[in-house]
Amino acid sequence: MSIATLKKVNQKFLPNKYMFAPEWIILGVNNVCNLHCKMCDVGTKNLDSNFAQNLVGTHPINMPLELIQQIIDQMAEFYPSSKLGYAFTEPLVYPHLEASLLYAKQKGIESAITTNALTLKHKAKIVADSNVYISLDGPQDIHNEIRGHKKSFQKAVEGIEEVLRINPNATIGVFCVITEWNIGYLTEFLDFFKDYPLQQIGFMHSNFVEQKVADSHNQIWAHSYPATASNVDEVNIDNFDLDVLWEEIAEIKSRNYKFPVGFSPEIASKEKLHEYYHQPEKQIGKMCNDVFTNVMIKSDGSVIPAHGRCYNLELGNIYQENLKHIWNGRVLSKFRSDLSKNGGLLPACSRCCSAF
Repeated sequence: MSIATLKKVNQKFLPNKYMFAPEWIILGVNNVCNLHCKMCDVGTKNLDSNFAQNLVGTHPINMPLELIQQIIDQMAEFYPSSKLGYAFTEPLVYPHLEASLLYAKQKGIESAITTNALTLKHKAKIVADSNVYISLDGPQDIHNEIRGHKKSFQKAVEGIEEVLRINPNATIGVFCVITEWNIGYLTEFLDFFKDYPLQQIGFMHSNFVEQKVADSHNQIWAHSYPATASNVDEVNIDNFDLDVLWEEIAEIKSRNYKFPVGFSPEIASKEKLHEYYHQPEKQIGKMCNDVFTNVMIKSDGSVIPAHGRCYNLELGNIYQENLKHIWNGRVLSKFRSDLSKNGGLLPACSRCCSAF
C-alpha cells in the first residue's frame, strides 16, 4: 500500500490520530501589506473578519528572527521533509527575510515565497533560489486598478524578469484570483506571459464567506469554530458575468501553453459555475485537505489550522509548545475529528480553496 493511500485511510478512519508529517509550515511573518486589493479584507480594512484577524491580528508586526529560527530548528528535528512557506501578509517587506532564508537553507529546509511582487526586483537575489509564487489579477490596467497601485503590474514583471536573469531555472508560478473586474481579460493575461518560462499559471475562483453562510454556520458552531463573512466587503457576486467567464474558461482550455494552466476548483459546466457563485451554501469539495497537510504560524508564535482563510482557532503557541506537540495536539486532533464527523467540511468551508 502506498504512502498516499495510507494517508487517505488514516484521514478517513482515524482523523484524530494522524500519523504523518505536515507537508507545509506556513508563516505569517508580518502584519503589513503594501497594496490595497479590492477582494481582500486587509486591503479594504475590514479587520473584523476571520481572514483579516488571521493575517494582521497579532503583534509584533514582524515575526522575530529568533522565533523563525526556532521554527526552522524544530522542522529540521521533527519534519525535515516539510516545506517552509512564507505567505502572509507580504513576505518581501519582512526585514528578516534574507537571514531566515539563509538559515533554512543551512538546515536543509526547502522554502517558498508567496508575494504580490511589488518589490520583487529589489529582492530578486534573495529569493531567486526559492520557489516563488506571485499573485497577479489580470493585465496591467486591470491589475493596477484592483491592487490600488498604478505601477504594481509593471513592477511585478520587472521582478520576474530580474529573478530569471539571476537564475534562468528559477521556479516561478503565477496565480490569479477571478473577480468581477478581471472576467473577460483572462486570456489577455495569459497571452502576456505566453513566452515566459513559468512553472504554471493558476486561476482561483474567488474564496469567500457570505454573511448568510456565516450565520447558518454559527447556529451550530459559534462556540467552537465561529465564522465571519470574509472577502465580500467590496465584492458583488451579482456583478460576476458568469456567461463570459464560462466562455473564457472554455477558450483557455482549448489552447496550448508552454506551461500548465489550471483552475481551482475545476468546474465542469456553466450550471455548476452559477452554483459556485450564487449558491455558496452548497459545498463543492468533499473534505478539508489542508488540515492534514499544513498549519500556519503567526508573528506572535500562535498556530492556527491550515492557512489564513481558516477559523481563528489557536492550536498552541511555539513559545510554549514545540511543533510536533501542536501538530499532534488535542485541539487540532479534535478539529480534524469534527470535520470528519460532519462529512469533511463545516458550513463556512464551502468556498475555501482547502476544500477543492
